[in-house]
Amino acid sequence: MRLAAALLAVSILAGTPTVLSAAPDGATIVGKVSYKGTPPKFKPVDVSKEPECVKLHATSPLVSEAVVAGTANTLQNVVVYISTGPAENTPAPLRPALFDQKNCHYTTHVLALRTGQEISISNSDPFSHNIHPLAKINREWNRIQPPGTPPFSYSYENEEFIPVKCNIHSWMQGYFVVLRTGHFAVTGADGSFRLPDLPPGKYTVTAWQETYGTQKQDITISGGETQTVNFVFDLKP
Repeated sequence: MRLAAALLAVSILAGTPTVLSAAPDGATIVGKVSYKGTPPKFKPVDVSKEPECVKLHATSPLVSEAVVAGTANTLQNVVVYISTGPAENTPAPLRPALFDQKNCHYTTHVLALRTGQEISISNSDPFSHNIHPLAKINREWNRIQPPGTPPFSYSYENEEFIPVKCNIHSWMQGYFVVLRTGHFAVTGADGSFRLPDLPPGKYTVTAWQETYGTQKQDITISGGETQTVNFVFDLKP
């Protein structure tokens, strides 16, 4: 930690950027994403176009996941990540991010991953889906995936928040969140997140929610401490 801090100081004095690796004994940012106001009430999704979906969701209708409220006013599916800070030199994970289509919806509504990391896309349903990521910075593509076919992989080279839809089943919607940083988390039902192994430096922590946009907080890390950063979204009608 002393060596990392010294390198950072020398870099600042020299006016040149320093690339820092994540240290296993580095600092950790923890927190929760919550809301004030009233979450929207979504009507059940009309899945009548696909008879198999009607059977699967006869007693548990699908609803939009654009806003998913958890326990104690928390928000699910919020991406929290380091948007600015010391540059990273860690490579993209070799393990692919998994994206499956099952029971007429995406099993992962918001999939966060690194630039250069592969997405393994599979279809566990007994009928076809069409995967259509609506990229604007990266290349846009769409591909049909019949039942029983093996997964296929794709990767993105540029940071982008990419809506994903199925051209066959219009209610199926999700996101690929492609990030340069390896320090990110997607909140679960309890709204919590944890960003470990951060070297000393100044950072901007950003929380992104697909309906209510982004919030940012600036923090400074000096050592191996744990800092708490919370975000509160105002759920206006």
